[in-house]
Amino acid sequence: MSNNDQAATAGPAPASRQKAARKPRRSRILVDFMGSMSLAITLLVALAIASVIGTVLVQNEPYTEYLMDYGPFWHEIFAGMGLYQVYSATWFLLVVAFLVISTSFCVYRQTPGLLKDLRRYNTQVKEKSLRSFHSSATGDLDQSPEEFIQHAHRVLKAQGFKAREKNHDGQTVIAAMRGRWNRMGYLLTHVGIVVICVGALADGTTLLKINEWLGNLEVETRSVPISEVPRSAWIPDWNPSFRGSVEIPEGASANVVFLPMREGYFVQELPFRIELEEFRIERFSTGAESSYESDLIIHDPNRDEPLRHTISVNHPLIYNGFAIYQASFADGGTRLDIDAIPLGAEALRELEVPGRVFREVEIPTPDGDTRTIEFTNFQLENVVPLLNEEGERENRHMGPSFDFRLMDRTGHGLHYRNYQRPALQEGAMYFLSGVRESPADEFHYLFLPADADDSLERFRTYLAMLHNPEVRNEIARQVARDDETVPNEQTQAIARTTAELMGLFAEGGYMAVNNEIERRVPGERIDEVRDLMIRILHAGLQGLYMEVLQDEGVVSIQEEEQRFLEDTISAINAISLYQSPFFFHLKDFEHREASGLQIARAPGQSTVYTGSVMLIVGIFFLFYVSYQRLWIMARRSENGEGTHVVMAGTSNRHQVEFEERFAHLKRWIIDQKPVDGASDGTHESNNKND
Repeated sequence: MSNNDQAATAGPAPASRQKAARKPRRSRILVDFMGSMSLAITLLVALAIASVIGTVLVQNEPYTEYLMDYGPFWHEIFAGMGLYQVYSATWFLLVVAFLVISTSFCVYRQTPGLLKDLRRYNTQVKEKSLRSFHSSATGDLDQSPEEFIQHAHRVLKAQGFKAREKNHDGQTVIAAMRGRWNRMGYLLTHVGIVVICVGALADGTTLLKINEWLGNLEVETRSVPISEVPRSAWIPDWNPSFRGSVEIPEGASANVVFLPMREGYFVQELPFRIELEEFRIERFSTGAESSYESDLIIHDPNRDEPLRHTISVNHPLIYNGFAIYQASFADGGTRLDIDAIPLGAEALRELEVPGRVFREVEIPTPDGDTRTIEFTNFQLENVVPLLNEEGERENRHMGPSFDFRLMDRTGHGLHYRNYQRPALQEGAMYFLSGVRESPADEFHYLFLPADADDSLERFRTYLAMLHNPEVRNEIARQVARDDETVPNEQTQAIARTTAELMGLFAEGGYMAVNNEIERRVPGERIDEVRDLMIRILHAGLQGLYMEVLQDEGVVSIQEEEQRFLEDTISAINAISLYQSPFFFHLKDFEHREASGLQIARAPGQSTVYTGSVMLIVGIFFLFYVSYQRLWIMARRSENGEGTHVVMAGTSNRHQVEFEERFAHLKRWIIDQKPVDGASDGTHESNNKND
């Protein structure tokens, strides 16, 4: 019974069966969606955008750095989207996971048909189908079908085709193919993407996020000593992959690294201890770092002896799957010997302050209060652009400097940077102290003039005398008596005014003098009185300076001494804005450096490399290898004396090149004529690029 007869006797199918046949199953819909090209492209575009963001936006920096760079508004948006840790963000890991699933579904759907297509030569073709091909040809030959078949096999083999032959219904069909690796390229590219993504997930923070969701881990946001970090922020050494950093001072060691996580960090334990024996740094003539390296000692319980190794930038140490990189350097707790010089009446006294970077010291102030000084950094070499005698900026080596924060009882304070040695600025020497409200601001400098001995003795003497009421009164009376333009009956009044103005200037600079004038003088006379008062004040300041010079044995003011006075007046005027009762001068130090190490463990690295090789090879096969198929049908001619031939072929790529190859094959197989003087098909094949 034929199939048609069976269908006729079976009758119409039930309505429910017809409906089930029309409606695909939900599982099939899910498989089709997960393996669809549109979903894969969407996921790849999302990964590409994330990679661009991760390249442009510096990753895994402290949140305070991002806050200073982008401001509170954009910082909240970027942090909420996880852009500061793109490659460990939840949405990024989900995209990678979905890409793995989607590509796996695609491979699952296509691989069986692909492998079947590579093994199937399809010798069941019809002559009518071959004639409908775009690349087809026919011919009638005088030779017998057996001779023609042998000739065709020789040519196909010479041209790199693998062929199968089948006889049926009095005709012979030869099915041939070449470039089958093109089909394997599809499989390699898709499997390569899956392997790369699996390696990326293996090196990601998925396990940490799962433990955090389960409540096993909690991000630590405080800046506290390692001994005070709660165990909920500690990650055992079973963690398969991580990338963190740690700073180790010279002579110290560590067996942990810190993993940045959002606004805080985790503490990752290591199965060994790293000791920094010595840190070395080399610099260019400009003061910039040219190279730095660390001598490390690895203490591992599983080793009989410690491992010694030197690492430098781009030359890490790979130890038991852990990569230890030379990433940065910092201060390791330099010891500082500092003189706190009061900027007031007790300027000639000094308070010795022993300090160490990263520690705090409480110091009493001259007014009976206390301040806390927190030493934050020390830098051995500094190159600062300063003005030379011609008024042009040039880089100057300033020598050592230290950074600190001076805080009151409420914890509020400014940030300072002081240099140990005086610097030449426009032909004069100054001790520099930079001040700013926050690390995001630029420094504003206080210039304290240095005397001929490159010290602050003359400035301190002048400042102490200016804050002494008895000295001010005596200088004021002397200036009033020596001024011939002042009548005798007004001498005492001028002396009192001079002393009062000098006292106001000592406490608050020109601002205090101006405020007092505005408080006492009617508005229409302020400008006139201000000019007069400033002249009287300068006369008193000049007289005080002459007293200082006389004590030093200087009898006349030269240009150099006059400039020193002007610089001193400018410095005292700026002290009120400096907001520190002391100038902290670095006497001596014991430098201690720390090496910044980045330690990573990436078990999926080799997996990613393997997937990358597969992807590259697969893309090469897809783009540069064309999959070509050829069919030759031969049967005896109707007169029984020759052979009727039909030949057709197709290619999935490089169609123009295939047309040329097909024409070449036609000349050899059907026309049986040599091409370009070639003697046989084999010789011609050797000159063709398959």
